[in-house]
Amino acid sequence: MESRKLAALLSSLISQLLLLILLLFPSFSSAPSSSSDSNPPFNAFPLVQYFILSQEIAASLSFSKNRKRKRVDPESDPIDEHPPGGIGIGDVVRSPDSFRSCFRMTASTFEWLSGLLDPLLECRDPVELFPLNLSSGVRLGIGLFRLANGSDYAEISSRFGVSVSVARFCVKQLCRVLCTNFRFWIAFPNSHEIETVSRGFEDISGLPNCCGVIDCARFNVVSSETSCEDKIAAQIVVDSSSRILSIIAGFRGHKSNSRIIRSSTFYRDIEEGKLLNSPAIDIDGVAINQYLIGDSSFPFLPWLMIPFAESLPGSYEENFNSAHKLMRISALRTIDSLKNWGILSRPIKEELKMAVAYIGACSILHNSLLMREDFSALSGGQDYQFQNLSIKDSRSEENSNTMNAWIVRSALATRAKKSNGSST
Repeated sequence: MESRKLAALLSSLISQLLLLILLLFPSFSSAPSSSSDSNPPFNAFPLVQYFILSQEIAASLSFSKNRKRKRVDPESDPIDEHPPGGIGIGDVVRSPDSFRSCFRMTASTFEWLSGLLDPLLECRDPVELFPLNLSSGVRLGIGLFRLANGSDYAEISSRFGVSVSVARFCVKQLCRVLCTNFRFWIAFPNSHEIETVSRGFEDISGLPNCCGVIDCARFNVVSSETSCEDKIAAQIVVDSSSRILSIIAGFRGHKSNSRIIRSSTFYRDIEEGKLLNSPAIDIDGVAINQYLIGDSSFPFLPWLMIPFAESLPGSYEENFNSAHKLMRISALRTIDSLKNWGILSRPIKEELKMAVAYIGACSILHNSLLMREDFSALSGGQDYQFQNLSIKDSRSEENSNTMNAWIVRSALATRAKKSNGSST
């Protein structure tokens, strides 16, 4: 029998054997508890090792010569992957549902991500930690555990049986790999792809040619030097399915949304015609170019529609505001989902650069989970409260941008009225 087939067969048999043991002897998978602690902390290490176990068996039997292995210096002391008190590779895992609580994803998504990142996570180990005898699955598990739960490095060290310095390295390595090699998972659609985005918004609101919802999320950061708490902001644009199309993080949190967008490269790209530049559509003789929507904290521009400050029941304005709210839900849901990641749900006790990396890594993982149709980390359907923060509208401003924006929004409002009327 070929070595690959033999490896696959053994992997399958081992998986079935582990499941059989869990069914027949459930106590075998539980750590013994003392009388003083009825709920001992769950050790995440076996979860990771379960899925790399079969891969390591396959690797040991395939005798493949294609993969380059790291040079091991016989004079150095390798870091023990299983220090005293740690969890070994053969330990039985707990319920696969634990993946959602530990890593904010299903077991199958973790396995897929581990295979995808394998060649990137097992290279360029720091000299002071070399050789770092940890598989890509364990490295991924350590990094994801920090992102998913916000646990400090001491807790991660205890749970995974590695030193604090190794835990810190694995977390930073995962963020670097995601933000460097997989940043393309967040990209504003090209002229062909944007049509799908527009149709998604039109299906839920009746308003055509909308290319995204823009909003700003703010996260708490605690300075490692002064221990003072501050906020940083991230400007995001999402589609109707809550997929992130653009994110720019690192703004000071005290800045208003209007100041943030005007200082962003995204704003300049639109103003210079690099984005939202597809041909306009016609609504009652008004040319409607591609546009975004945002709440009243954003500037009112021909390509950025904010709600009417005042609207009468049954009016065009009221229908537009109702459609506007429906579209904004995807952005609010995305922000809530990002804050479901433990590292972003509480003050980030890292330097600013690392805090921005956390935001970027969680955003990339957010999109990858949507791509996999894995909704483990996606926020549920909250009853969002909308506040109209704008001052009373003024059509008399001598500003061509504002006047053009008024014309576009008024035309869209008539379409919203017709859309609502046709559906009743």
